[in-house]
Amino acid sequence: MRVFVTGASGFIGSAVVPELINAGHQVIGLARSEASAAKLAAAGADVLRGDLGDPDSLRSGAAKADAVIHLAYIHDFSQIQAAARADRQAVDIIGAELEGSNRPLVIASGVAGLKSTKVITEQDMPNSTAHPRVATAQATLDLAARGVRSSVIRLAPSVHGEGDPGFLSTLINIARQKGVSSYIEDGRNCWPAVHRLDAARLFRLAIEKAPAGSILHGVDDEGVPTREIAEVIGQQLNLPVTSISNQAATEHFGWMAMFFGLDAPTSSAQTRELLGWQPTQPGLIEDLKLGHYFK
Repeated sequence: MRVFVTGASGFIGSAVVPELINAGHQVIGLARSEASAAKLAAAGADVLRGDLGDPDSLRSGAAKADAVIHLAYIHDFSQIQAAARADRQAVDIIGAELEGSNRPLVIASGVAGLKSTKVITEQDMPNSTAHPRVATAQATLDLAARGVRSSVIRLAPSVHGEGDPGFLSTLINIARQKGVSSYIEDGRNCWPAVHRLDAARLFRLAIEKAPAGSILHGVDDEGVPTREIAEVIGQQLNLPVTSISNQAATEHFGWMAMFFGLDAPTSSAQTRELLGWQPTQPGLIEDLKLGHYFK
């Protein structure tokens, strides 16, 4: 298939592109800068210049493609609503181009905000006000009724691996700055996690065979206690490891407190059975112990 990928040069996208190409697919990657364009060309992808604010580039990419993977997102916590609007607009534009064709559209979402009395499964639905991206995920699933083979991959909050600019790197930087690696309260709250290479394989499998309207979970580690994460960071940085109270968490972690306080053990059993997806990369704790996060 010829696959149009937004966010193709990002942390996850740069793993998805070679995963697709190595499986025999052609890739059109959306690039908003010369650096991104060069990176995509070097990986063997065709380059389409544009971004989420350029409807023509989104329409053009979707029109040329047999499938679309939408990964681009404006990760600016100071503009959450604006980022969500841009994301929704992109899905609406791409969905309109794919309508009636039965071509696949796969988007990235997350498990954060999902609630369950036990381990979260693909059947659990988020509160509609949990995050502005929730409405975009639902709009994507609704495209199944309009002749689009749409699916949503709800990723673990920690998509980890070499070059990770996300939550784990933020926690490590906070530990360095504070001189201590901390967890909140007893640190028993759990983070699900997935390696970016395993996540990339799931995106490929989704465009190849996910049924229309599928909710998929990009999760390998069902739940890693945050105390274990803090302990490994402390060991790697040779720093003390301590508990801090809920009241002190925001002062210590800043915006990261909201995420590090999540307790969201999550299963991907239904996804694995549906698509035959089997993660093979290191889990979160093993990946941290490899040392590349601390260079």
